[in-house]
Amino acid sequence: MAKAFAFFCLLIQLFSIFHIGNGELELNYYKTSCPNAEEIIRKQVETLYYKHGNTAVSWLRNLFHDCVVKSCDASLLLETARGVESEQKSTRSFGMRNFKYVKIIKDALEKECPSTVSCADIVALSARDGIVMLKGPKIDDIKTGRKDSRGSYLGDVETLIPNHNDSLSSVLTTFDSIGIDVEATVALLGAHSVGRVHCVNLVHRLYPTIDPTLDPNYALYLKKRCPSPNPDPNAVLYSRNDRETPMLVDNMYYKNIMAHKGLLVIDDELATDPRTAPFVAKMAGDNGYFHEQFSRGVRLLSETNPLTGDQGEVRKDCRYVN
Repeated sequence: MAKAFAFFCLLIQLFSIFHIGNGELELNYYKTSCPNAEEIIRKQVETLYYKHGNTAVSWLRNLFHDCVVKSCDASLLLETARGVESEQKSTRSFGMRNFKYVKIIKDALEKECPSTVSCADIVALSARDGIVMLKGPKIDDIKTGRKDSRGSYLGDVETLIPNHNDSLSSVLTTFDSIGIDVEATVALLGAHSVGRVHCVNLVHRLYPTIDPTLDPNYALYLKKRCPSPNPDPNAVLYSRNDRETPMLVDNMYYKNIMAHKGLLVIDDELATDPRTAPFVAKMAGDNGYFHEQFSRGVRLLSETNPLTGDQGEVRKDCRYVN
């Protein structure tokens, strides 16, 4: 009996060692090591929003671009240095900005708890708090405990991040590959309700002829926003995804695409494809339902293949590996 009990205790010890080395995400991971971590991030996101409103949109886009490429591991934030080629160099990262403000959040955390809070968790939690600033749902159950990658995946970005011209089937396949179902995918695409699209990614629907799936009056508006078939990618030539509530995470996006007023090809396909159209119609009619599914989608996205335990590191500066 004593031997059996001793063996059982040994198993518990071995399990604990294994768990520490290869942990899982959990709610309030920093409750002991940095109790104020989530509040510090929230306050920094709020302060940055009131100084630079579009940062909230950037935090949301960062989550998608980081998590879809291999893992939610802050590889997106790495700059080209020390043998690392930044994912930000990819054409798929066109128009992304505000990376410099991540350092403000990280510096505040380092001051409170040095080398404790990962950049990957900053990506996840800043997205959560940015959504609130955009009047989207308050998502309380975002887990933490991610570790940061020790490298980037520039060579995989073009394959894994959907192109602005990709088909709905391609996008659904991408999300399905990381465990996100069709309903949650439709909700996540509702992030198109905020932000904007550069004319570089629009003109193929306007020139030489107007895409017949576009509402004619809306197409004329877009041609005013994008008067040339060859826009300068460095010029300020954009159209808002949502003209009515451009800085709100709400269901106006779905109302727009049902009226053929979506900017991208996938927007139109989303509203007409039988796999997604019922969800679009339901979200267009019920903002609460959209927020519920959007919250679920963000949670799923934020938990994509995270590095935990000793699988990664906690960077001191999100721009560089330690």
